[in-house]
Amino acid sequence: MTTADKIDFKRELDCYRAPRGRFRVVDVPELRYLMIDGHGDPNTSPAYVDAIEALYPLAYRLKFASKRAGRDHVVMPLEGLWWADDMDAFTSARDKSRWHWTLMIMVPDWIDRETFAEAVDQVAATRSPRRLSEVRLDTFSEGRCVQTLHVGSYDDEADVLARMHHEFIPAHGFALTGRHHEIYLSDARRIAPEKLRTILRQPVVPAT
Repeated sequence: MTTADKIDFKRELDCYRAPRGRFRVVDVPELRYLMIDGHGDPNTSPAYVDAIEALYPLAYRLKFASKRAGRDHVVMPLEGLWWADDMDAFTSARDKSRWHWTLMIMVPDWIDRETFAEAVDQVAATRSPRRLSEVRLDTFSEGRCVQTLHVGSYDDEADVLARMHHEFIPAHGFALTGRHHEIYLSDARRIAPEKLRTILRQPVVPAT
């Protein structure tokens, strides 16, 4: 298998493209993910670190299993669904202690539950991440969404989200629904905060 045969879904799927400096309406298909839930400030919560340490070994184990079966793919970036009882916690208040989250990594739709279960057993036998048993394989459908590319620190997202939520979305006849979604195209461990690239996505429905 050549490098050209390796599927990169960031290039294949339109919903992984977002413009910088403007908002775009996209239709997101139903996709399959590794998912794990949590609560609290991602900067201080041990559960957040443990969630990441459970997701990545599993994602790579599934990639290797898929490659052995003749279908190689690029491991997708980390994604997060974020919500709070008061959504102003993401914009004006920005109170991270009130945040709930689901961390996710997209996997190809040919990954079935048997392959997933085998991968979990293999990771448990070699690394045994603390929250491995909490990871699930599930499908997720968002439908119509508004998204943009944010370049910069995660803490600088508030103004962008305020414009998205309170200006662009109502001006185009939509209302917010579902959960705020972020796709982390950069590795925060290796990239300076001002250079981080993150897709910010918000599901919408027609306003009534």
